[in-house]
Amino acid sequence: MSHADFVHLRVHSAYSLSEGAIRLKDLAKMCRSMDMPAVAVTDTNNLFGALEFSLAATDKGIQPIIGCQISVQMEAEEASGHAMAPSNGGGRREREPSVVLLVQNPEGYRNLLQMLKVAYLDGEETAISLDTLLQYNGGLILLTGGPGGPVGRLLQQGKGDAARDLLTRLANAYDGRTYVEILRHGMAVEEQTEGAFLDLAYSLDLPLVATNECFYPTPDMFEAHDALICIAESAYVSETERRRLTPEHWFKGAADMR
Repeated sequence: MSHADFVHLRVHSAYSLSEGAIRLKDLAKMCRSMDMPAVAVTDTNNLFGALEFSLAATDKGIQPIIGCQISVQMEAEEASGHAMAPSNGGGRREREPSVVLLVQNPEGYRNLLQMLKVAYLDGEETAISLDTLLQYNGGLILLTGGPGGPVGRLLQQGKGDAARDLLTRLANAYDGRTYVEILRHGMAVEEQTEGAFLDLAYSLDLPLVATNECFYPTPDMFEAHDALICIAESAYVSETERRRLTPEHWFKGAADMR
């Protein structure tokens, strides 16, 4: 197989409940047809599909990368006075910022399981504290989460110094395993923060990674997926103040990502 020069590192399967619309068996087939040698599934706050994903991917000769998009509670002084923006998409309810964690080895898998345990058992929201994120870092790669991540949230608030300090803390904990994430789905918040992300990455000597957050397999599924989001949010399609994704949140091939 001649390999494509891009692999997806931020995919939501149907196990991102009421959010993802990509079946794991279909995902493996799509990777095979696009000559992608590997793919990461990063469902929201769970690893429900990890085993099924691993079996489906390896059956098609695709390297499975186990991961998770995990919500992170902002520290009080960082979140104060700010109405939370949605995670990379509109919304009428506040959503915690999130990062993407990718498993490198068995230690990383255990640490990710521990963080998810904390997320579900400690506190009212399904989220972890920044201290938990920093503590259980071994064997994990961290993607900063774009505009919807903790660093991006601070940039949206105009708190550039706080964003730099937070990114420095993350990079120190995830030493050599922190990637500044750039997303381009045509959303205003992405364009507004990209320059600041680039400046931070260059000034802190951190690598960049381009991702496309995938929720559905093909572009023609956008409207159906939009309806799914409305059902999950108890909203109407006609409402303006609700969570919205874009027609770009599909599983693109390498050529579409250039």
